[in-house]
Amino acid sequence: MITIDTISKKYGKTEVLNVQSIEIPTGQSFGLVGNNGAGKTTLFNILLDLIRPTTGAVTNNNIVVSQSEDWKNFTGSFIDESFLITYLTPEEYFDFVGDLRGMNKADVAKFIAQFDEFFNGEIIGKKKYLRDLSKGNQKKAGIIAALMGNPQVVILDEPFANLDPTTQIRLKQIIKKLTENREITVLISSHDLTHVTEVCERIVVLDKGTVVKDINTSPETLKELESYFAL
Repeated sequence: MITIDTISKKYGKTEVLNVQSIEIPTGQSFGLVGNNGAGKTTLFNILLDLIRPTTGAVTNNNIVVSQSEDWKNFTGSFIDESFLITYLTPEEYFDFVGDLRGMNKADVAKFIAQFDEFFNGEIIGKKKYLRDLSKGNQKKAGIIAALMGNPQVVILDEPFANLDPTTQIRLKQIIKKLTENREITVLISSHDLTHVTEVCERIVVLDKGTVVKDINTSPETLKELESYFAL
């Protein structure tokens, strides 16, 4: 379970986030939506201890993320290209991440082979550095690296952005497969209401840093969200 308890973040006198309480049970597929500046990335950065909250704490499977790094052993994430080591080739990067996750090169090769269709012949064997790939292909590499080592928690910020329609569909299939067994907790932020309602069983809406909706996904959820954002 992930617990977000009285989290706030201020820059000077400006408060950009104020979330009183969110509990995300183990195995839940959790979506976070909101307009630009709503606080989605700020909240994910706090979840990953990339920035410290002004008040409150985040607990990931009974570990306070700001007090211990043990949660990193079972948490995979991709926020943006800064997570990549761009002077490496994708193969070198996957080997590096795999080594951190206790995987040997054979393990890594077997794992990566599962995603040949997702990579669409554009990532592996191209003799390119990550920095020379398109934004979409960099994102593909980062997302798959986040899944290495059997994480219990996966956090993805705007995973569908910069991906072509075919890859978006394939990514949704990957996410749905991740959550089938109810053992992996997946957190996704997205501007795309259609995608997030398709892959997430629960959706929280942030507006100016506060929670304004907390919805269990149903056939009516997309219309409800569209109506909210159309106001």
